[in-house]
Amino acid sequence: METFQQEVRDWLETNCPASMRTPPSSEDETVWGGRKAVFPNEEAKSWLNAMGSKGWTCPTWPKEYGGGGLSFEENQVLQSELARINARPALVSFGISMLGPVLLEYGTEKQKQEHIPKIVRGEIRWCQGYSEPGSGSDLASLQTRATLDGDDYIVNGSKIWTSYANHADWIFCLVRTDTESPKHEGISFLLFDMSSAGVTTKPIQLISGASPFCETFFDDVRVPRENLMGKENQGWTIAKQLLQHERNMVAGMGMRTRSKSSTNSMENQAKKYLGETSGKIADQNVRTAITQHKMDGEAFSLTLRRAAQESKTTSAPSPASSMFKYYGTEQNKTRFEIILSFMGCQSMGWEGDGFEERELSATREWLRSKANSIEGGTSEVQLNIIAKRVLGLPD
Repeated sequence: METFQQEVRDWLETNCPASMRTPPSSEDETVWGGRKAVFPNEEAKSWLNAMGSKGWTCPTWPKEYGGGGLSFEENQVLQSELARINARPALVSFGISMLGPVLLEYGTEKQKQEHIPKIVRGEIRWCQGYSEPGSGSDLASLQTRATLDGDDYIVNGSKIWTSYANHADWIFCLVRTDTESPKHEGISFLLFDMSSAGVTTKPIQLISGASPFCETFFDDVRVPRENLMGKENQGWTIAKQLLQHERNMVAGMGMRTRSKSSTNSMENQAKKYLGETSGKIADQNVRTAITQHKMDGEAFSLTLRRAAQESKTTSAPSPASSMFKYYGTEQNKTRFEIILSFMGCQSMGWEGDGFEERELSATREWLRSKANSIEGGTSEVQLNIIAKRVLGLPD
C-alpha cells in the first residue's frame, strides 16, 4: 500500500492545479459537469478531465465502465492524499452520489455502458424526478403517468423540488405505470433526456434568494422503452435504494468545514467580529460552541468511516443512512447558527454596501440550510425510519 500511496501522491502533484488546492470561495465554483458545464477557470476543467480520465471521480466503480476500480483500502489512501493537499472535488454530481450506484446494480449492460462512463467523466448532468405537488413525504402516491405506446412510454405529469432541473441533461424519474395495483407496486423507474419534446422547467425562488429547485412538467414526452431501469412496476425497490444514497449525500453537508488556518474558518471569522485574547476568541461562549461543533463533526466523521468499513463488502447503504442524514442535517444547521451568532447585526443584511460579500453569503447559506431537514426525506420521516428499521420499535 505504501507503493500505491506514493504513486497517488506523485500523480496528484503532477495533475492537481494550484487553484484546485484552495477552498472554493462560493457555491458558484462547484463543478457539476454536463453538456452546459460552467467552470470557474481553466484549471477546474483540467482537474475534472484528469480525474475523470483516471476514473477517480468514482474511484471504486468498475474499470470496465470508466471507474477507478480501486479497492476500499486504496480509496482510503486516495481520499487521504486528496485531503492532505486540500484538493477540491473535481466533480459534484447526482449521477455519482445517487444514480450511479443503483444503475450499477439494476441497470442493463447497455444502460451501464451508455451512462456510467459519461457520469465518471462529467459529460452528462443528472437531476432527480421524485417529489410531486401532492406527493412529498408520501412519495408512493405519485401520479405522473407513463403509458406504453409501441416501443415508447408516453409520460405526462409534473415534478417539484427538482434540484437544478433547468441545468440538467438527463433525469431519473419515478412514474406510475399501473393504476390498479397497490401504490408501491405500480411505479417504474425511467431515464430520459431533458431536451426531449414536452419537457419544461420553472425555477422556484427560495427564501435564500437562490433558485436551485424547479417545477418540472412533462407533456406527452416520448421515452424509449429501453430506458426503463429494472422491471416495469417494480421501480419502488430502486427508488428506496436511491433515497438511501441521497441521504448519505445530504449527511455529508454536515461534514463541511475549513481548516483552522483558513481565513474563512469559524475560528478566524469569530476573532474578526469578537476580537481575541491571547490568540483565542474573546467570547468564551462562542469558543465553547465552536469547539463542541468541531468535536461533534470529528465524532461524526469517525462514525461514517466506521460504517463504511463495516459495509465495504456491499455498495448498498443501510437504514443507518437515515441516522446519518438526520445528524448531518442538524450539524450543518448548527454550523450556520454559530456563524450568525458571532456576526451579530452583520448577519442581518440582504444587500448594500454596509455588508461584505461573505456576510451576505452567510445569511443566504443559513436560510438554505433549513431545507436540509426537508430534502431527501424530512427529519420526521428519518426519525420514523430510525425507530422502526434501526431500533426495531413497534408501530
